[in-house]
Amino acid sequence: MEPMEPPQDQSGGRGPRGQDTRKRQFQGGRGSKRQRTRKEKRVKEGSNDEVLLADVQALFAAQKLSNTGNSTTLKDKANNTDDPAPQEPGGLARGIEETATTDGVVTLPEPFTEIDVKVVEISSTGDGLGLHGSSNQIYVVPFSAPGDIVRAKVVRHFEDEHYSQADFVSVVQAGPLRDDNRINCKYFSTCSGCQFQMLDYPTQLKHKKTIVEKAYKNFSQLPPELVPIIEDTIGSPLQYGYRTKLTPHFDGPPGYISKHDKMKGARNYFTEVPNIGFMGKGLKRTLDIEDCPIGTDAVRMGMKSERSRVAKELDKYKKGATILLRESTLRVQNDDEKASKSIPDTIKVTGPNYTDFKSCIMDNNATSTEYINDFVFTNIAGSFFQNNNSILPVFTQYIREHILSPAPFSIDPQIKYLIDAYSGSGLFTITLSSLFTSSTGIDISGASITSARENAILNKLPTSQCTFIAADAPELFKSVTYPKDETVVVIDPPRKGCDDIFLKQLLRFGPKRVVYVSCNVHTQARDVGVLVRGMGDGGARYKIESLRGFDFFPQTGHVEGVAVLSRVESSGAELPP
Repeated sequence: MEPMEPPQDQSGGRGPRGQDTRKRQFQGGRGSKRQRTRKEKRVKEGSNDEVLLADVQALFAAQKLSNTGNSTTLKDKANNTDDPAPQEPGGLARGIEETATTDGVVTLPEPFTEIDVKVVEISSTGDGLGLHGSSNQIYVVPFSAPGDIVRAKVVRHFEDEHYSQADFVSVVQAGPLRDDNRINCKYFSTCSGCQFQMLDYPTQLKHKKTIVEKAYKNFSQLPPELVPIIEDTIGSPLQYGYRTKLTPHFDGPPGYISKHDKMKGARNYFTEVPNIGFMGKGLKRTLDIEDCPIGTDAVRMGMKSERSRVAKELDKYKKGATILLRESTLRVQNDDEKASKSIPDTIKVTGPNYTDFKSCIMDNNATSTEYINDFVFTNIAGSFFQNNNSILPVFTQYIREHILSPAPFSIDPQIKYLIDAYSGSGLFTITLSSLFTSSTGIDISGASITSARENAILNKLPTSQCTFIAADAPELFKSVTYPKDETVVVIDPPRKGCDDIFLKQLLRFGPKRVVYVSCNVHTQARDVGVLVRGMGDGGARYKIESLRGFDFFPQTGHVEGVAVLSRVESSGAELPP
């Protein structure tokens, strides 16, 4: 799977209908007539844009906002507060309301007007959804929580979709879930990395459970009776200081150079140290951020040293750059005299049996090392590996406990074989190998397969028990000859999920069990829906045994999903309509 990089703006500055929300200059005035929304490009499947639209539409439908005969609406609930929002003297921007034209059409606040928004719920993208004034328009405001009244700057209206994007300005009145004393970063509400620092951790976990619930409701296309109750989200042992990789960046020197001049060797030079950090929320602008509290101590140490190095070596950079900060661990047994010593530029962590010296790697091609319980993994530092080491022991143990049948019958063949699709450097193949006679990991990246084979050797696993093949996932079933009734397949795809070719081959092979791990529960829900319904070509179908979220990224709106499925034995039964 591909990691979400919390410090980056995942929208790329694009709004849910494709516009550049980072452009703030309002062009043209608004007359008395309703401004029409131009036709927008199609929303990308499984993207934050699609997820946000589904939440807006569900909120609209649930409250029957479009039904003028409905007696109870979100506006009634939002305005039903014992302590109304304070009013600015003199009728300032926060008092601006929508107004109706002579034909009864509501005119929305002009872009870049500041208004008060009563937040009703948090969307699956991490943004608050709220109301303002007398219209049914929903306002999407980041860094807000249910019950908050926040001042927001309107950015853009999407009238056909019944919502507007707005920037967070300030808290007018905090709701019951919000406590800004919890905020642990001075860049919160401007950096695009974290969304939930104002919420307590149990509330964050409850919300992430609803993300999984809504994903299967909105994207699986399955009737409710085929989706089991979502289990509680398993939290991260660390809520700060957990992230083992960060990638701050800086932009190139200012000034334009023509292509002709570039060919002659012309270049711009920095006149001052540029902002080094992460994207601002909704802006095409890098914020200067000298520290990030969700990073591990070693990564934060590396961030300080790299900022200093870049400032000294600015003349070396003709353009901007992304800086890799990856934690690496040197483990020494406590009975080794090296454990009592100190190593420069490391963070020393002493445990009952061993001492870890944690450093920060900045070279993309260097080798990083990390441990999951007694397993050791080395990787090319710039390649993908899960970025929250603290939760990996709990996470891999959960997979171990659920990958086999919960109550096998004596007549059922025993599951002896594991296929790990999208295996990367072997996380699941290696940590699960002791459960199986033979395990095979498959990945399209030759470099990842090289790392995986090295990791198998480091963990003393013979090739008869643990092998790796470099191949594209859709071709994996041509490379493996395990009997389907004795095989389980682990799927851990990128955020876009699995393509139809892979799913079709998986259903044709028909392994006894499937465990689907995903960093995007929305594309996971879509794919699991296909596995449950089947593809109508005589292949297998599956039932969902369990669904659960894991919080790999506390303080953010991201949740990892694990779906456990078992094959439906042919009985002639049809799916319910």
